[in-house]
Amino acid sequence: MIGAYAFWESQMTTSLRTFIDLYVRVLDTAAHILRKGAEHASGLGVTEGEMLDWRLIDDMQPLRFQLKVVCDFTRQWPARVAGLPLPGAIGESLSVEQFQEEIANSKAWLEALAPDAFEGREDAPLEVTLGTGMSPTLPAARWLTVFATTNVYFHLNMAYAILRSRGTQIGKIDLFPTGL
Repeated sequence: MIGAYAFWESQMTTSLRTFIDLYVRVLDTAAHILRKGAEHASGLGVTEGEMLDWRLIDDMQPLRFQLKVVCDFTRQWPARVAGLPLPGAIGESLSVEQFQEEIANSKAWLEALAPDAFEGREDAPLEVTLGTGMSPTLPAARWLTVFATTNVYFHLNMAYAILRSRGTQIGKIDLFPTGL
């Protein structure tokens, strides 16, 4: 019996370029929920700095970290896969306005990628050292479609959950601010 993932891989091909649009949508969502969170915090008399330090639980990273990872990963992973130099990481100690600027910069960077940047890169071996000190080598497509995208959505959803847990009036529809 073929495992579900192996079956899917044997039946479909994925254009790595399609992940650019996906990541642009993630960034649109991040900008949208950040705006709503800032409005909510302001209404409560909470400073931007305090809001950006909100966490789901004490041992989890704050909102500012979640936003940083969303911006960094949406640029750095497509760059790795396309064989381009890595864009620098953004700062973590930013204001809401600066995070909005970095989100816009990330979108612009993605939209400027040449459509052919990913052609023939699916099986290119990438060795990446992870925070744990592991350095697996995987095909570029596996890094982008599995590792990077899972992490991008994890951190976007943590930002959503942090804001929602503090009373920001956001719901599932806010994950699609530009429509389906």
